[in-house]
Amino acid sequence: MSRLPGLLTAAEPVQPAYSTGVLLGIAVVAVLVLLFLIMKVKIHAFVALVLVSLLTALATRIPLGDLMPTLLDGFGSTLASVALLVGLGAMIGRLLEVTGGAQTLADTLISRFGEKRAPFALGVASLLFGFPIFFDAGLVVMLPIIFSVARRFGGSVLTYALPAAGAFAVMHAFVPPHPGPVAAGELLGADIGLIVVVGLLIGLPTWFLGAYLYGVWAGKRFDLPVPSILGEVEDVPEQSRPSFGHVLVLLLLPLVLIFLNTGLNTIAKSGVVDGDATWVQALRLLGQTPVALLITLLVAVFTLAGPRLGRAEIEKLCNDALGPVCAIILITGAGGMFGGVLRASGIGEALAGSLAGIGLPIIVAAFIISTALRVAQGSATVALTTTAGLIAPTVAATPGMSQLELACIVVAIACGATVLSHVNDSGFWLVGRFLDMDVKTTLKTWTVLETLLGVIGFALAFAISLLV
Repeated sequence: MSRLPGLLTAAEPVQPAYSTGVLLGIAVVAVLVLLFLIMKVKIHAFVALVLVSLLTALATRIPLGDLMPTLLDGFGSTLASVALLVGLGAMIGRLLEVTGGAQTLADTLISRFGEKRAPFALGVASLLFGFPIFFDAGLVVMLPIIFSVARRFGGSVLTYALPAAGAFAVMHAFVPPHPGPVAAGELLGADIGLIVVVGLLIGLPTWFLGAYLYGVWAGKRFDLPVPSILGEVEDVPEQSRPSFGHVLVLLLLPLVLIFLNTGLNTIAKSGVVDGDATWVQALRLLGQTPVALLITLLVAVFTLAGPRLGRAEIEKLCNDALGPVCAIILITGAGGMFGGVLRASGIGEALAGSLAGIGLPIIVAAFIISTALRVAQGSATVALTTTAGLIAPTVAATPGMSQLELACIVVAIACGATVLSHVNDSGFWLVGRFLDMDVKTTLKTWTVLETLLGVIGFALAFAISLLV
């Protein structure tokens, strides 16, 4: 295995106000204060996140002139990627629930896999949907199906939700054409096609062990009812429900459109087509996640709800779907604000720099640095791409590295960027609030699941690299 001398020499240095030890101390105190305010003082999570973000920015001496732009950038950039997806996804989900489409899909899945394997069926469906679709969009669209199955068979909602959410997390982090592994692969010069193969080879058993088996166990340990976040609905008579094919088309429509975007992007980067061509740009626009979900919503309104509901009722359903998710959107944005402050303070870069001289094998160092960046600032994408940029010079200077080794390193970085999702990660709040969990329960379930996925995935990637 190759060693890691001079790992960070090519990176642009960050000039933080304090030493690494002090910055890490501030970060730890900020997280503890946040947990105390939410769990003990019972301050609303949105208010607590904004307050702690402001105090952390002051403590790390972010210039006063940059303080508000830093807070708003972190908040706004997160909302830009989450608000449209959650809002449109919630409307689609509500229409599927009210018209009986969720029941139709749930009944079909259960008839094919059996009642006892319902969590497995939901996980497999999420793995398929998660290939081109982002984590948050996929989870929101699948939630009504998850809740419908959970209501039908009873038991904790976690039994059904965690295997599905874990499937989306694995596909989003490990497998191209998602942006994180694609960016890391390009920075390291790895073959994207081989990353897909290795990502699936590692991701599927990782999901089975870390999401499916753990999700079933956690469902027995944490008995949580089905949330009413998407609204309560009455059972729809079977003769009034849409067909399975109709529902499947609606679920596959954003999948196909998003894959159109990511697939064309990958092909354009390989030089097969001209990425600047108008027809390529137009097709890629249709596959942008917000546009794909908007198209799907319109199709659902006219083909699913239109024949069953009046226009005024459809408008009211869409309006009612937005109310419950507004709090989720704001809390998620505030989580992005907190992570943005931690990034701007230089905490993540300082921590990565302190790991430079340890002299570990490249794949191990990549995992540790990615983990440190993930824990320090919250964003998995930032951790993934930053780590790849930091180790790229060493990889380039190491002779004899095969494409398989490079693919394993990319997956190892993705694993580090997955572990220990906590209060500075917007996804932590998204999952916790949609499943109506308090912070303590979210830490005991979602954080553990993400950590299992990262550790198991890294163990498999490291084992493969030893065999090369």
